[in-house]
Amino acid sequence: MGRPTNKHELLAAAEGEFGRLWDAVALVGIEERERPGACEAWSVKDLLAHLDGWHEMVLAWEAVGSAGGTPEMPAPGLTWAETPALNQQLFERSEHDRWDEVVERVRASHEKVMAVIESYSDEDLFTKKRFPWTGSTSVGSYLVSASASHYAWASKLIRKWAKTTSS
Repeated sequence: MGRPTNKHELLAAAEGEFGRLWDAVALVGIEERERPGACEAWSVKDLLAHLDGWHEMVLAWEAVGSAGGTPEMPAPGLTWAETPALNQQLFERSEHDRWDEVVERVRASHEKVMAVIESYSDEDLFTKKRFPWTGSTSVGSYLVSASASHYAWASKLIRKWAKTTSS
């Protein structure tokens, strides 16, 4: 399936890719899930924490935007060109967190993202420039990127990592 273009497709893609993410995680031995290397210096745990960090950011943007404000995107004081620095900040913020804490957080933030998706109509999700805070894009585009697309990216890295750790 291509990039979702309606609410039903987005919900299905996000849920499906989230399930595939956990299928990929299951391929990695427990002892390997916190070892760097799944994505350069990041472990599987770090990838999950990264997903949670982006969930929390998109949820915050949506909350500020829905209240009539203009969220600082991607993060206060940072531009989209500085996304690598932002990702490094997310890593540093969670690198010492326990596996079970990260898993609990990413599952909970995924559910929050799903609830936000559910709260919108197709038109509100996918009409570009529908809300001032989304600029030239749509709220659905941000939600696709923070969920289904991001899960697929992480799953691919984790599956590749699983092949190197199982030999």
